Amino acid sequence: MASSTALSPAITPSQLCSGKNGMNSTSHVALAKCVNNKRMKVSCMATSVPADDRVPDMGKRQLMNLLLLGAISLPSGGMLLPYTYFFVPPGGRGAGGGTVAKDALGNDVIAEVWLQNHGPGDRTLTQGLKGDPTYLVVENDRTLATYGINAVCTHLGCVVPWNAAENKFICPCHGSQYNNQGRVVRGPAPLSLALAHADIDDGKVVFVPWVETDFRTGENPWWA
Repeated sequence: MASSTALSPAITPSQLCSGKNGMNSTSHVALAKCVNNKRMKVSCMATSVPADDRVPDMGKRQLMNLLLLGAISLPSGGMLLPYTYFFVPPGGRGAGGGTVAKDALGNDVIAEVWLQNHGPGDRTLTQGLKGDPTYLVVENDRTLATYGINAVCTHLGCVVPWNAAENKFICPCHGSQYNNQGRVVRGPAPLSLALAHADIDDGKVVFVPWVETDFRTGENPWWA
């Protein structure tokens, strides 16, 4: 017996194939197969997916953008902090914006205590502006001088020790010499030692940048 294939006259393609929401799906052909005179049931599957299920809504997009921005900002902020800290001078800050002097043990220098332990003419190193070694000077009347002397040699940057016997600062690297106020008197150093104001704030010695005329030379400060 010959088999035949035909569309049921009572069934239309729109009745066979329908979307989930009752909308007709496109590009489908309804087939009905007759085998052994028995009509097989026809099933139709929709292959199209509603657009709303494929494209994220605006709320999801904004959330993803915020997460991406946060992921980028946190590492960037962590990298910037060390650079910012680099421009902050070490040491405590005085009320007037200066730097509190530190002794050899890293303690704040208290003016009264310092004078009890350092006699007239004394020049002892402390930590000054930007962490540079800076001499505190005790005058002959047992008071602190109003200036500190930066101990970094202006030739090649060696720390210049105080030579009490010579009453000079003498560089051990290349023989440069400075008088007791840090003015250069012998090369190869081309310039005098830098100065800093030595103020007293709440009993502590505070170094403040020296931007005025160098009283030793009458010239503008080269370090300012």
